[in-house]
Amino acid sequence: MLFHVHMATHVPDTMDADTLADLQAKERAHGAPLQESGVWRHLWRVAGKFENISIFDVSGPDELHDILSELPLHPYMNVTVTALCHHPGSIRRDDES
Repeated sequence: MLFHVHMATHVPDTMDADTLADLQAKERAHGAPLQESGVWRHLWRVAGKFENISIFDVSGPDELHDILSELPLHPYMNVTVTALCHHPGSIRRDDES
C-alpha cells in the first residue's frame, strides 16, 4: 500500500544544537535503509520549513505506524497520513502497489 505522509518537526526551543544534530544524524542513518529498500519511496523537503512530504510503500497501516514510531525525531513530529491508490486515469504504471 502507498501512503502519503506529511511530517512537521517541532523541536523545543530549549533543545541544544548538539542534541538536535545527533537526532538528525540518527534520523538519516535510520531512514537510509528504508529508502534503499524502497519502503520509503520518496522524500521531499517542504521549502523553508522543518517538514517533509514522503511516500511509503508498506504492507498496511500497522507497518507504517511501526516505521514512523521508530524514527528518532518522531516524538517531536506532527504526522498526517493519507492512504493512496492508483488513479484509473493515470497513464503511469510504475507507482501502482
